[in-house]
Amino acid sequence: MELGPYLILASLEGAVTAAVLALTAVGLSLVFGVMRVVNIAHGEFFMLGAVIAWFIAHSLGGHPAVGFAVALVAAPLIVGAIAVAADMTILKRVDYDPERTIVATIGLLYIIQQLALMTYGPDARPVEAPFNTRIALPWFERGEGGWQMIWPWGLGTTTYKLAVIGAAVAVLLGVWLLMKRTRIGLVMRATQADRDMALAFGIPVERVYAMVFGMGAALAALAAVLIVPIQQAHYLMGADPLLLSFIVVIIGGLGSLPGTVLAAVLIGLSDGIISVFFSPTLAKILATLLVGLVLVFRPEGLAGKRGA
Repeated sequence: MELGPYLILASLEGAVTAAVLALTAVGLSLVFGVMRVVNIAHGEFFMLGAVIAWFIAHSLGGHPAVGFAVALVAAPLIVGAIAVAADMTILKRVDYDPERTIVATIGLLYIIQQLALMTYGPDARPVEAPFNTRIALPWFERGEGGWQMIWPWGLGTTTYKLAVIGAAVAVLLGVWLLMKRTRIGLVMRATQADRDMALAFGIPVERVYAMVFGMGAALAALAAVLIVPIQQAHYLMGADPLLLSFIVVIIGGLGSLPGTVLAAVLIGLSDGIISVFFSPTLAKILATLLVGLVLVFRPEGLAGKRGA
């Protein structure tokens, strides 16, 4: 078997990782960009989305598509509402101070994690995909009669994984349009640029902060709902998305949404290819090394602004 089919397979797996990572990291970048808050509990909002998706799918029963469709809408809304409540009751009371918000979100991390353990339990549980038709990967080889298409047995992807990539692209495009083409996005960008000036113009900054914090958590929960049919819901599953999201945000540039998406694609594709051909551990080591190189040679990130 030639290398080509395996490279295509690894790239597709990396694209799925990149799609989910981009959604999660954009939520984290949005919170930091507008609020200047480092949300250590971001991974637990991701985990909460997966756990809620399992509860909804398990409770409704019937065809998997029904429970998944309800979870796809309900889980981000529920997690977003929890994040808004956390912002209003915790972050607002510490006045969004950078040091105190780190401590507060660490505490929030453990609260969410332990509540999930008490209610959901320690076991990893799957959510059935709404559709999961397998697609074989074609490959072309040159023989005596010219180029011929072959279908390698055992190498392929699924329609659901392709749908995850498409859904992530659509949501990311929607976030970009929201930020660039709507009044809400204008208010968010004004708050990000100058909080005091925004207050002077009558913008309710605290409401904007609550909305942004909820939106960031909802994006993480949405990413979890999309990935949970491929992985499994577990109360400790928030650690890896949090670490990778921080790596992506640092490489892309703090608060830069285009840079975050670009970095997510780079990290996701490299993770998929390296994991298939070598090992997942090596992929994480190289990603961490890349962060070090970016911090040394381009501290503002790939798309960040100098002095920002």
